[in-house]
Amino acid sequence: MPFRAFAMFATLAAALAPSTALAWGKEGHRVIGAIAQQHLDARAEAGVHQILGTETLAEASNWPDFMRSDPSEFWQKTASPWHYVTVPAGKTYAEVGAPPEGDAVTALKRFAATVRDPKASLADKQLALRFIVHIVGDLHQPLHVGNGTDKGGNDVRVTFFGRSTNLHAVWDSALVDDEELSYTELTVWLSARITPEQLTAWSTPDPLVWIGESAAIRDTIYPEAPALSYAYVFKTKAIVEQRLAQGGVRLAAYLNQLFASDTPAPAPATRKR
Repeated sequence: MPFRAFAMFATLAAALAPSTALAWGKEGHRVIGAIAQQHLDARAEAGVHQILGTETLAEASNWPDFMRSDPSEFWQKTASPWHYVTVPAGKTYAEVGAPPEGDAVTALKRFAATVRDPKASLADKQLALRFIVHIVGDLHQPLHVGNGTDKGGNDVRVTFFGRSTNLHAVWDSALVDDEELSYTELTVWLSARITPEQLTAWSTPDPLVWIGESAAIRDTIYPEAPALSYAYVFKTKAIVEQRLAQGGVRLAAYLNQLFASDTPAPAPATRKR
């Protein structure tokens, strides 16, 4: 069944989507993809290659953000909610669930089913896999687990070393770019620090775990004053680097489970009633 047959129109996207910035920016998403590439098992590596060919996970990681420039309704409306979830403070995703137009979790489940559907076209599988790579990265950016009040920090105006911006953009790109490293350099640095114990502890393919972590972090990163510079970078550097590293490990874990022939596709918990 082609993916677009079940894609839903996102009627509430404009009100909630963190639309003025893209999660992690190009460098952060590439780092997550490159770290994940190192931890794919043989089945996942073969499965990814069968769908993407020579395209790496780092290369695939930014495609859904690039396509947001496409003027079609699919990219401007339908796909907009698939980059984030909304979890108010004091709640869990399992308690609040997804809105009618869907979100990153519901999209991830659908894309996983598309990748594993033997009847899906190659084009649909490519779209699905590229989105999976991107969504896993998105859910590790704390402000892509929004609290429902400020569009994932887009409405929080700040300055970063004197430049006017917003908190979401600071987390998407500014904090990563402050390192002044290429994505390959940052990948090497972060990969070298991942201990065997961390690799084991972090290797969960459950999106609800990632979301819970991001929500907890999100509530600690709102600044007391809008002028951000060295002190804010010092406070958040370790968090940013850990979320990038965890995103890479979790992406590999998700794909390893997804392409395992003897297990069902990863699926989030259903909403509590």
